[in-house]
Amino acid sequence: MRVRVPASSANLGPGFDALGLALSVYLECTWRPAAQLKIEARGRDAELISLDPDNLIWATALRVAADLGETLPPVHLLIDNDIPLGKGLGSSAAALTAGVIIAEQLLGLNWKPPRVLDEAARIEGHPDNVAACVLGSIVASAIDSGGVAHAVRLELSPRFDCAVVVPDFALATSKARSVLPATYSKADAIFNTQRAALLIAALITGTTSAFPTALEDRYHQPYRAPLVPGLEEILRLRAPGLLGCCLSGAGPSVLVFYEKGAGEVADLARQIFQLHGHAAEVLSATIAADGYEIYEE
Repeated sequence: MRVRVPASSANLGPGFDALGLALSVYLECTWRPAAQLKIEARGRDAELISLDPDNLIWATALRVAADLGETLPPVHLLIDNDIPLGKGLGSSAAALTAGVIIAEQLLGLNWKPPRVLDEAARIEGHPDNVAACVLGSIVASAIDSGGVAHAVRLELSPRFDCAVVVPDFALATSKARSVLPATYSKADAIFNTQRAALLIAALITGTTSAFPTALEDRYHQPYRAPLVPGLEEILRLRAPGLLGCCLSGAGPSVLVFYEKGAGEVADLARQIFQLHGHAAEVLSATIAADGYEIYEE
C-alpha cells in the first residue's frame, strides 16, 4: 500500500492554530509485510529521517494501535519525502497523518477522513496542519470543548495564487512557540479576529482590496520575527500584484500570496533573506486540491 500526504502551511497570518492550506509538495510512504521492521528513507532531507522504531511515522502508527489495544505486524516502510524538514511546511503533520493512515490500513479500521483528522489532530495538539493534510485546499479548523476536531474545506479564488520561500536554516516549532506570550490583550484579540474573518472572505471571493490588511497579525509573527532574519521587511513588502506575505506555520519559511500571473513577486522575499545572509529558494508549489490519497500497489 502507498499513501501520499501533502505539505501544509498554517496560520496564514492572523489565523493562528485555525487556518491552513495544503501545498503540492508531498510525503509518500509505501509499506508491505516483512519478517521484521525495516525503514528506508529517500528524497529531501532524508538524512534527517530516523530509520529506527522511533521514526515519527511508525511511532505514530504504533501509538494509534496501542490506544486501540492492538499490535501492528512488522512492515518494510519506504519513505519518499519532498517536504523540507523544520521549515514550517507541516512535515511533522504529514508524518503524523501518514502514521495514522498506516495504522488504519494495517488494522482494517475503515476510518473515514473525519476520523483520521480527529486522530491526527489529537496527537498533534492543534488541527490546522493536519486538517490541510486530510482535506486539501484551504481549511478552517477547530477542536471543540469535547476534544473533537472539526474542519471546513474552502476553495481559493481563481484570481489568487501563492508561493513558498524557504530559507537555508531551520527553526524548531518548540522554540518558535516558546517566545509567544501566555495571554493577549482584548485589543489584540479583536485585531486578529477581524483580520482572520476578513482573510477568509477575501481568499474565497478574490477581493484584492482586503490586502494586505487581511494578513496582519499580533498573535505570533511580532514575537517570532527576531528568530527569522528579514521577516519584518518581508511582511512590509509592497509591489504590484503582491497581496502580502506571512510566516508559514512556525517558520522560517514565508508564504507569499499574489494575484494570478504575478508569481515573480515571491523572489522579493528571497532577496530579503539573501540580504540578511541566508540563501533561500522559491519552492515550486501550488495549493493542493486534495488531501491524502491511498493507493494499492
